[in-house]
Amino acid sequence: MKHITMIKMQGCPYCANALRAMEELRGEDKYKVLTVEEIDENLETEKAKPFAKDYYYVPSYFVEGKKLYEAQPGQDYDAIYASVKKVFDEALA
Repeated sequence: MKHITMIKMQGCPYCANALRAMEELRGEDKYKVLTVEEIDENLETEKAKPFAKDYYYVPSYFVEGKKLYEAQPGQDYDAIYASVKKVFDEALA
């Protein structure tokens, strides 16, 4: 199982959808073993710094330090859910 890092920001509607997707996915047995390190870029600036050059939008997901998903303006819940699922699947691979 690989390390997942999520960069988020309080009050971000895309981050809220990603958190909702993670909760929904964790309802499936195969994803229950996954843990996600959540870093709020405004509250934990030092922890977010190593990732800063690799993303602009939040949420952004990294597996073993490699960016696998960065939300884009206008994405709906279904698109975010599908992207978070891909991140989870990669972490299990």
